Amino acid sequence: MHTSVGIVGGGPAGLLLARLLHNAGIGSVVLESRDRAYVEQRQRAGILEQPTVDALRAAGAGARLDREGLVHDGVELRFGGRAHRIDFPSLTGGRTVTVYAQTEVVKDLIALQLAEGGPLLFGAEALAVTGADTGTPAVRYRHEGREQTLTCDYVVGCDGFHGVTREAVPEGVRTTYERTYPYSWLGIMADAPPVHDELVYAHSARGFALASMRSPAVSRLYLQVANGTDPADWPDARIWDELDARLALAPEPGRRLARGPVTAKSVLPMRSSVTEPMRYGRVLLAGDAAHIVPPTGAKGLNLAAADVIVLARALAELYGNGSAGALDAYSDTCLRRVWRAEHFSYFMTTTLHTDPAQSAFETRLQLAQLDRIASSRHAAAELAENYAGLPFE
Repeated sequence: MHTSVGIVGGGPAGLLLARLLHNAGIGSVVLESRDRAYVEQRQRAGILEQPTVDALRAAGAGARLDREGLVHDGVELRFGGRAHRIDFPSLTGGRTVTVYAQTEVVKDLIALQLAEGGPLLFGAEALAVTGADTGTPAVRYRHEGREQTLTCDYVVGCDGFHGVTREAVPEGVRTTYERTYPYSWLGIMADAPPVHDELVYAHSARGFALASMRSPAVSRLYLQVANGTDPADWPDARIWDELDARLALAPEPGRRLARGPVTAKSVLPMRSSVTEPMRYGRVLLAGDAAHIVPPTGAKGLNLAAADVIVLARALAELYGNGSAGALDAYSDTCLRRVWRAEHFSYFMTTTLHTDPAQSAFETRLQLAQLDRIASSRHAAAELAENYAGLPFE
């Protein structure tokens, strides 16, 4: 089988790219190693930047997003016994964010691909990518019990950090920059009303906490925990008690959040990673295959979307008028945005979390930085602009 663009990975990046290419009249095949049920149930990100929302609408994937997504005009910071709201529209020229889970984005894009797009093969395990530096790269994969080969004009790796597409970029060519953080997140889903009508980011001496949501009746909540934490060591009552303590603005004996059944519980390690370049020959990397951010800045899904939007435009130029300039610039164009997002995610993470080894002096520096955000329009605007999503170049 041959196609113009072979896409390895059927997560949001691969599916959005397939949709954008379909709209531009460019053929593609998507290979996803997992089955459809697994892909549609993976719990990941839930915050969509304004540019991501705009792109999904333009791609024809915005109908349910507009009906069910929760538009947020800001976030609340809690620190030092006070709360401060960051108002996005007033600081960004009107941009907002939307709470709409990655699982729902994926469901929408799968439905469109199966109804209108090119082949989307579930249970298709990519084994290797070959010929990256030739005119016809190929993906060797296993599907329905037998090995097959997909030849392509271009291969796009949307298969994550441990996927095979990264391996098509020789070790002597690629450089990976990494940072591992000395803490993790314990995340839960709970059938309980949200703590607040917008996200709450809380800095406390006990560690970081984040109160988010999936709907008016379902909360998504996170606690900073030690690396290597076993979720079984955190029974539900302990989690709720710790959330009560970390999200409180002041000690309030007897104060409790609205509690409900915990339906999911997991521990998420925190790390940053960037692989350069994002292109080698006719193999291009996108999303987690090229970069990972800690989730504090809500950038992972949005960066992946930005990559494939840039790539789809570049491929449309190539197939439309033969111009390869934008495709040749793909890696450099994306990496400028990637490093900006990496810096923002690093800033949010190191400002809001308590490093187990940090001194009282360093804690006071964190509080001073948070106070500056609360008291300076310029500092607040810097946070708001990055959080709500930078415009495309």
